[in-house]
Amino acid sequence: MKTNTSRRQFLGAATTAVVAGSFSSTVSNVAAEKVPPSSWTWQPLCKAMFVGNAADATDAYCERVKKAGFDGLMVWNWDISLEEAVKFRLMLEKHGLRHHAVCRGWLTVNSSDKDKVAVDIKTGEKALRTAAATGASSVLLVPSQVHGLVMPNPWDFEIDFDPKTLLVKTVADGDNSRFADYIKAQNFATECSIRAIETLIPTAAKEGVIIGIENVWNNLWCTPEFFAAFTLSFDNPWVKPHFDLGNHTKYSRCEEWLKLLGNSIVKLDLKDFAVHEVKGKRGGGPGDWAPIGHGTIDWKNVRKTLEEIRYSGWVSMEPAAGNQSLEEYSKFLDEFFGA
Repeated sequence: MKTNTSRRQFLGAATTAVVAGSFSSTVSNVAAEKVPPSSWTWQPLCKAMFVGNAADATDAYCERVKKAGFDGLMVWNWDISLEEAVKFRLMLEKHGLRHHAVCRGWLTVNSSDKDKVAVDIKTGEKALRTAAATGASSVLLVPSQVHGLVMPNPWDFEIDFDPKTLLVKTVADGDNSRFADYIKAQNFATECSIRAIETLIPTAAKEGVIIGIENVWNNLWCTPEFFAAFTLSFDNPWVKPHFDLGNHTKYSRCEEWLKLLGNSIVKLDLKDFAVHEVKGKRGGGPGDWAPIGHGTIDWKNVRKTLEEIRYSGWVSMEPAAGNQSLEEYSKFLDEFFGA
């Protein structure tokens, strides 16, 4: 699908004059270009802190974040007016920070309730508009979710799907009869998600904000091959995968996901996960969240893989376990960047 990028605006005419400002040189190198490049271009790695609640991103907190050495923030579930979004951006600019992404999170466009699906589409459109108003270049969306059905363990998924239609035939080795309802739900969710995201693309193009698809524990697209095929099927610069390393460790080694997604990844989130027992040929297994640097993720090898796939841009630290300080998170990212 072609997009008319000449229509792209950062804000409507009513708010354009309000948002004038400048970023620090490090942040502006990553943030200034709103048009997705037709081919890969290198950008510096920038450090961001994931904030679980927009109300926590206070003026005082931003001052602490900047002092700790971060370049920006990623805020969870941004549901505010354009005016509030502009104020938020100006507050961050004062500290030399960037709000680079909105984590809008879970939608349920695979719901059987058409009215609910319509509301979720509107929610996605609003997230894209307010993201642009805050200066964010992407919105993280989990378009569908499936729960309560019999399905394989995360580490046992072996999904056979049609690369053209993306419809699933089997989801594990052996007899798949017990997974019939799940396979049906997976195929329905894929079709619904494609329609919904295609509906959102014009708004994404107009606002200059990328739709970052994530499959965070929604029981869909559960192998690296399938998730990569799904996200890349749109063949559109405004739709890319948003990847969280900790979320995917129980399914497969991080490196496998990264290699298949390649430099199509729009943003990276970091948190740690400790696999208690490695199961299956993919290297996943049951486990728990761990303080960053204390799980089983091989961060040095992950960093090497990122260089191989030429990932660059934003890396957001998401607290998942422990009570680590901003300074500790910043230090870990410095070591990770330099590994």
